[in-house]
Amino acid sequence: MRVTGTVVLTALVVMSVPVAVGAQTLGEVFRKVTPSVVVIRATGREVSAGGQKQFAETGSGVLISTDGKVMTAAHVVHTMDAITVEFLGGESVSARVISSEPAADLSLLQLERVPATARVAKMANSDSVQVGDAVVIVGAPYGLSYSLSNGVISARWAPNTVYPTMPLAEFFQTTATINTGNSGGPMFNMAGDVIGIVSHNISKSGGSEGLGVVVTLNTAKQLLLEKKSFWSGLEGQLLPDDVADLLNLPANATGFIVKNVARGSPGEEIGLRAGTRVVVIDGREFVLGGDIILEALGFGMKAANLPKIREALARLQSGDSFKVKVLRAGQTLELTGKAP
Repeated sequence: MRVTGTVVLTALVVMSVPVAVGAQTLGEVFRKVTPSVVVIRATGREVSAGGQKQFAETGSGVLISTDGKVMTAAHVVHTMDAITVEFLGGESVSARVISSEPAADLSLLQLERVPATARVAKMANSDSVQVGDAVVIVGAPYGLSYSLSNGVISARWAPNTVYPTMPLAEFFQTTATINTGNSGGPMFNMAGDVIGIVSHNISKSGGSEGLGVVVTLNTAKQLLLEKKSFWSGLEGQLLPDDVADLLNLPANATGFIVKNVARGSPGEEIGLRAGTRVVVIDGREFVLGGDIILEALGFGMKAANLPKIREALARLQSGDSFKVKVLRAGQTLELTGKAP
């Protein structure tokens, strides 16, 4: 009777222990998710002290739809001229940017085709993720394809609380190792569902001992799938008021210096010109020689107007026209383009 009672008691105890639904081992998660993870290889142009030169960027991404849409980080692809997406097994496919929001470090790619061996990742509700949850990151650190790291969620940061330059992003902070090449890759929960898109690592030395920063998936879904953030293909910077005066901008005007324009982008289609020379003003670097945008869609290029410009661009339908006013070689020009 004592033996029987012990067995019954043990069974009741076991039955009362909560089981994590969908939980898997690290190896099981890795094997489940890798067909949806991609390595992104892109080439672009930049202006340095020695003039314009080509450069290559390696990052990661995740396939989120059967028609070939891939989420990644904006800084990996936003101003790139050519983008190739590599799947597990080595098959490579050309891709183009169709939506991008640098203010949250997010971009959406459209593949030329979807390989037969690829698998669409399952997207989770990132609002349900809690500090302490175990997570997995799969990407290409330093170009080493399909490398796994794991850790936990160590914090969650609301939009506009961590980086002034990325005010739209809600972030997870994680202990999972992030290095160059992981950017844009997916973060998974232990069920193998995507909960975030890797942005970068904060480190004093540049190594992986810093803080891993990941944009929450709900942020990505909102900005890339629901609002469909407009991809301009532009890289640049707002001019401080004192520098705007030095460059003889119109009275009470500021501007956005165009540093780079991606080939095939709406920015190139409208005729915007990129900078050609790096200059230093009061210890600050600026890329000059290209256009300075004074107005976009009727809004002056001031920091306070950037949210309004983003919203106006996001509302454009394919074929809608829009206007941009620029300062070029001392003359004010108005350029007209059409939304892709």
